Amino acid sequence: MHLVSLAVTDFRNLASTRIELDPRGTTVITGLNGAGKTSLLEATAYLATLQSFRGAPKEALVRRGSEQAILRAETVVEGRTLTLEAEIQSTGRARTQVNRQGVRRRADLHEALRVTVFSPEDIGVVRAGPSDRRRFLDETLAVVDPKEARSAEDVDKVLRQRGALLRTSGRTLGSEAATTLDVWDSRLHEAGNRLVEARERLVDQLVPLAGEHYGRLAGRRTDVGLAYVRSWQGSLLEALAAVRDRDVQRGVSTVGPHRDDLELTLDGLPARTHASQGEQRSLALALQLAAHELATSRLGTAPVLLLDDVFSELDPHRARALLEGLPPGQTMLTTAQPAPPEVVAARIYAMADGGRLEPAPVDR
Repeated sequence: MHLVSLAVTDFRNLASTRIELDPRGTTVITGLNGAGKTSLLEATAYLATLQSFRGAPKEALVRRGSEQAILRAETVVEGRTLTLEAEIQSTGRARTQVNRQGVRRRADLHEALRVTVFSPEDIGVVRAGPSDRRRFLDETLAVVDPKEARSAEDVDKVLRQRGALLRTSGRTLGSEAATTLDVWDSRLHEAGNRLVEARERLVDQLVPLAGEHYGRLAGRRTDVGLAYVRSWQGSLLEALAAVRDRDVQRGVSTVGPHRDDLELTLDGLPARTHASQGEQRSLALALQLAAHELATSRLGTAPVLLLDDVFSELDPHRARALLEGLPPGQTMLTTAQPAPPEVVAARIYAMADGGRLEPAPVDR
């Protein structure tokens, strides 16, 4: 699988641009901050995930003053050319197609385009709250095993319905509402258990890989710990029954996969509170490298790697270690400064304001 070309219209700060990529090598996009380099990677990732890796709502992806953004890409999968198209509306629902066939969920895109994203914001996986760590697990699961990842979509749907019922209950459940809540609790129990078990299996697979990558990035052997922490004990259905009165009073679901966490430790100490910024950044990168390696191993081919200005945050040792830890495959790399000499560019583009791209010479 590789990305052949990407055309973008009215996406973020990009008015109109088109890029052709090297099928197996590294395509470098240079330019000043604010020129639109990250937006180009974000557009690529959207076509694979149906969401922004920066967490932006879809309406924020449409360029100011425009009614819709248009994305179009061509990929080659096992010798077959596929066309991916997305229309993102400033108001209303977005639409995505693969070879003119409508796509309703992310799993439908799995065979057409897969990506792994590295960005300076990845440090939030270590430093920020549990939601960032859950998102990392679910994003990795969606690439590694889209069937398992559907459980996350099912849980989200159930939680929305359960939350709506709790909010409209007026802190008092009538018999009819209680019966309906029983149904949602049962569905949350089923979907939640599937999701949590998939997350726990994923964590077990990531632990040794993350340890290896962290050791290379940090330049020393360190005990890297990853432990999945549930927000309940025993049966989820029984836990939901135990907190029902509290949930009704608060109008929210207080236990379930959406309240779980991934505990990260270095030499037995919590990384969030005891690690230095350099250690936190190395751990965040190690986790992403582990996810990328696992996806490559499981799928037999590497996802398209999107490196968004990561070298601005890394010292020379970590930059070299990052590059050495990447499996062969297609890469898109953005930088506002010269990339490390270890980066072997197959194609280089210079980006000006508005997304205008100009090919630049490649040193051979």
